[in-house]
Amino acid sequence: MNRSKLALAVASAIAAMAQAHAGSIEFTGVDVPVTDAAKRVIQASPSAVVDGRTASIGFHTILRSGDSAGSGVFGQIYDQSGAPLQTEDGANVISNDNDFASLLQNKRGQLFMVSHFESRPAAMYLTELRQTRTGDLQAVRTRALDFSQVNGGWVHCAGSVTPWGSHLGSEEYEPDAKQWRDGNISDYNAAMAAYFGASASAATDMNPYDYGYPVEVKVDSFSAASVAKHYAMGRIALELAYVMPDGKTAYMSDDGTNTGLFRFVADAEGDLSAGTLWAAKWNQKSGTGTGYAKLSWVNLGHASDAQVKDWIASYKFADIFDEVAPVSGACDEGYTSINAGHDAATQQCLKLRDVNGDGVVDVADEAIASRLETRRWAAMEGATTEFRKMEGITFNPDAGQLYISISEVSKGMEDDKGSDVGGPNSIRVAKNACGAVYALDVDGNYTATDMYGLVAGTPKTYAVDSPYYGNTCDLDGIANPDNITYLPGYNTLIIGEDTGTGHQNDAIWSYNLDSGVLTRIETTPYGSETTSPYFYPNINGYAYIMSVVQHPYGESDQDKLESADQARAYTGYIGPFPRMDGKLTGKNTLNPKSKGWLDKLAK
Repeated sequence: MNRSKLALAVASAIAAMAQAHAGSIEFTGVDVPVTDAAKRVIQASPSAVVDGRTASIGFHTILRSGDSAGSGVFGQIYDQSGAPLQTEDGANVISNDNDFASLLQNKRGQLFMVSHFESRPAAMYLTELRQTRTGDLQAVRTRALDFSQVNGGWVHCAGSVTPWGSHLGSEEYEPDAKQWRDGNISDYNAAMAAYFGASASAATDMNPYDYGYPVEVKVDSFSAASVAKHYAMGRIALELAYVMPDGKTAYMSDDGTNTGLFRFVADAEGDLSAGTLWAAKWNQKSGTGTGYAKLSWVNLGHASDAQVKDWIASYKFADIFDEVAPVSGACDEGYTSINAGHDAATQQCLKLRDVNGDGVVDVADEAIASRLETRRWAAMEGATTEFRKMEGITFNPDAGQLYISISEVSKGMEDDKGSDVGGPNSIRVAKNACGAVYALDVDGNYTATDMYGLVAGTPKTYAVDSPYYGNTCDLDGIANPDNITYLPGYNTLIIGEDTGTGHQNDAIWSYNLDSGVLTRIETTPYGSETTSPYFYPNINGYAYIMSVVQHPYGESDQDKLESADQARAYTGYIGPFPRMDGKLTGKNTLNPKSKGWLDKLAK
């Protein structure tokens, strides 16, 4: 074979490897922690066999809440003026609610991390990272991002990285604007008043329509990073938004009780500032197990960020809906009955008003409702708002499947008239308190067409004399799946947990889609949850699975806390792995002596 033909053959092989299911990964499993000592630490797989070669890995901390890096304190919360929030005894407020953390590179190859803190007020931190020659990631300096131009951040939960390399964050459990109208603002919502330097009693000065949107962060340098809320994408209890490979279609999961699944299609690739919003309708074909449905999509109309920003400043709940009380479960003529969402038994009878005051109720008013009251309007238009604890989203490009975690298959998803009051009871599947991950087939336009269970937890009762007593989900399976990520080319799904009694110590799992084998690859300390598993196949020759351990001793087992230091959260990663992007080159996948020659042939 002459040199040109060999070059073509090698180039073809490289392209094929990048697209084919050629990779293999097998983790060394982690045991269920049974001793007090094991339940207090992070356990992670010490090694993995990647493409036939053993890699030494483990969990590595980049920063813990309260750590200093440069002049910044990771997780310190600030108000609108940039002053640190303080407790009653004068201490600065440090959040232990670390959540999603992305890895980003700018055009000059510098490496950064954008990190969420899931609180009210919330925070996002920008951290400059150093990558060592052995692949370790170290914090150089960190700072809080300025959200004052968007009236602060709200409960930043999960997130993703866009195909164009920006950070796409979230604002979970959007405040209910009806509470502002009714004057009974909950303590949960009122906590945001501190951002404006006000007491909780002054929460009436807040605008609830400022929160509940995807948040995009673009990083040019440590000192130059932009923050934008994409109001056009709608306002929900946003767990995360995930942009598909077309750079236009984004799926959004809506956390809580009686919630929906949403899809946004941007006008232009790489620009989420304007587009059309859709809501899914579950057309059930089977109620067996976790169920199976054909999905249809309800068009909620078009809008731009600029339009919605004007609407936020202009309209309140009472401007959008006329409401009457249901009588014996029925609504007056002209009013639509819905389940309000988040509350398992709240029926509302609503009618759209002439919101913009032009004398007629038309599509212009519908557009306003679709963005400021997205879930309510979706339900009024016939979309399904009966999901329970919809969490992580990821995409498998090898099979053309979307995966979505449902942390608990319960309440509105059951055939339960108590939870379904006011709604059509479209989802009627068996309760599974341990949750499930669903697969969604997508067509050539990245539109999901079918939805069915992929892997589920199994409720189980352990004997009183068992070392596993108190766990309510089988320890050999998942419990309350939360965030998930897919390893392209390796047919492997990574599943993180957010569970209370299901598993005393939350875990992260590797799930082989070919064999159906689950391998436990991380466990976390008492009372914490796993957040932010997210896969990066190649950063300068190394791969990483990001992993964040949120609020140790904070969700349960508070009595086990022995010192304040133990309660500090961890932001870090599992790895480093050799690069896993399907390329044939690189010191981790071939003889180093061959690298330069193969690179030249590939060109």
